[in-house]
Amino acid sequence: MSHIILFDGECNFCDQTVLFILKRDRQKHFKFASIQSEIGQELFMNYDIPKTVDSVILIEGNRYFTKSTAVLRICKNLDRLWKMFYFFIIIPAPIRDIAYNFVAKKRYLLGKKNACIIPKKEDLDRFLS
Repeated sequence: MSHIILFDGECNFCDQTVLFILKRDRQKHFKFASIQSEIGQELFMNYDIPKTVDSVILIEGNRYFTKSTAVLRICKNLDRLWKMFYFFIIIPAPIRDIAYNFVAKKRYLLGKKNACIIPKKEDLDRFLS
């Protein structure tokens, strides 16, 4: 079953994160959509995700996860040693989210853009929009 990662398509850091995941997800667990896209907005509505959520969002089955929980659940499905980061799930989310929130607030330091990344031909089928 594919999992969907919703990301900020205007954020250079977020685009680089998507490229990072693509390289380390050889089993192709994940599909991607920008939050700003039409399908991203449809997923927000279908999963009753509050519009105030300003985070990476991981959709698995009929549930969604945000912030550090989403990041750790993504790591669990990546290749090699990245799976080990899932161990940090034992730390309560409010504590983990302190680090996540710090990075999230600084994400636009790498720049903001008007267009999403253009995936490689072999990765096109992994993007929903």
